[in-house]
Amino acid sequence: MNRTNNIQMAKPPRNARVHQPVDNLTKVLVAIFAVLAIATAVLAFIVVRNLTLNWSLTTLPGEPEIAGGGGGPLTLDGTPLPDEPLQGAAGPTPQVWDGASRVTILMMGLDYRDWQAGEVPRSDTMILLTLDPITMTAGMLSIPRDLWVNIPWYNQYAKINTAYYVGEIYKYPGGGGPGLALETVQQTLGVPINYYAQLDFYAFARFIDEMGGLDIYIREPIIVDPLGAGNTRTLEVGVQTLDGPTALAYARQRHTAGDDFSRSARQQDVIMAIRDQVVNLNMLPTLLTRAPALYEEIKAGIRTNLSLQDAVSLALLTSKIDPANIKRAVIGPEQLQFASSPDGLAILIPIPDKIRLVRDEIFTVGGPVGPMAVASDPVQLMQAEQARVSVRNGSSQAGLANKTGEYFRSLGMNVIEETNADMLYNVSQIQILSGKPYTSLYLAQMMNLPSTNIINDYTPDSQVDIIVTLGEDWASSNPMP
Repeated sequence: MNRTNNIQMAKPPRNARVHQPVDNLTKVLVAIFAVLAIATAVLAFIVVRNLTLNWSLTTLPGEPEIAGGGGGPLTLDGTPLPDEPLQGAAGPTPQVWDGASRVTILMMGLDYRDWQAGEVPRSDTMILLTLDPITMTAGMLSIPRDLWVNIPWYNQYAKINTAYYVGEIYKYPGGGGPGLALETVQQTLGVPINYYAQLDFYAFARFIDEMGGLDIYIREPIIVDPLGAGNTRTLEVGVQTLDGPTALAYARQRHTAGDDFSRSARQQDVIMAIRDQVVNLNMLPTLLTRAPALYEEIKAGIRTNLSLQDAVSLALLTSKIDPANIKRAVIGPEQLQFASSPDGLAILIPIPDKIRLVRDEIFTVGGPVGPMAVASDPVQLMQAEQARVSVRNGSSQAGLANKTGEYFRSLGMNVIEETNADMLYNVSQIQILSGKPYTSLYLAQMMNLPSTNIINDYTPDSQVDIIVTLGEDWASSNPMP
């Protein structure tokens, strides 16, 4: 298979690598398969100082607690929880998280073959983790590496796995490779992302071994090849206990019937197995005892802009979410068109409407925009979200924006602007600028809008979250008194 990059750029020199491995086992950063574990088991190696460097980080309101603790600052031996940023390589400054609204993390790992070749890597895996404290739900969305997208700032179309490479080699001012990868995913999916995290081969495998192995159900026979010579073996169907290298090989294996799509599903299986094992076996106390020594072994393999306090808070939040309320999805063949790039590489062209539906299944309680069937009161969810809403009159009826704005406020909606639209509209539309799923879902149902009239236009610096443009349909028929 042709391994050249799918956009034209100079091959980086060998000394252009941004990350330098500390030994033979930490040569690469790989897919962070432990997406939910970053919010639970991450405590095992983050409850010490210095994981990322030079961040402008937020301190969450209140103080983190460990189950059974007294509500004070988290300590290991009476020492206060360090409040400064964690040490590592530079990356994007995280968006502010208030500890109450939805938080989203981009988990990614880098291509082992690029490291072997001595080149700046591309991302091998991207998984989006989202946690919603309002409804105590979570979700995982796997993004295929060959997705054909426009890379912002660089302003060229390429595979999404190239964004990391471009950001590193051309020193993207918004945080290098992680920053440009994060920005590309935000633009592609239309959701804000608070944090990113990476974990390398050795750190992942070492953590699994520290857990005493990973108990996981193997869905179908699969051949795995752990790093090293002469390690190839077949895993049979059923519950198996895998050591660290074997668990890593299981999650990395691409040569199966489903190729990257089935690999994404297996990675999510591994994530859930880690989460369940840590939580159900109450392993956190033991892991915390080992945290300082374990951290010293694997700290070179971790890169993130999570602060210590945020990591602890996310860990506690995730441990309290019922597994039944953790949704999982893979952007797969139903949402993609198989094609070739101008230079002959196999690529996956996104079908925006279908990708949006999959995204909404993960980022809302009740599924995609359509029949609204949320588990909680949709009005309460909308009110709790406090999206900043602009109401714009695109109809011929004078004063409709003001009247509608007052009606929306009576429902508890946060309307901050009432004005006229730029033109007349026959059918109303919703423009989503910063990923407020519950307000968007509520408005779409109330206004009975088709999916074609719901527009995702992620604009992180916008003064409003949602723009509602009122058309002649709303002017002639609406529920307002």
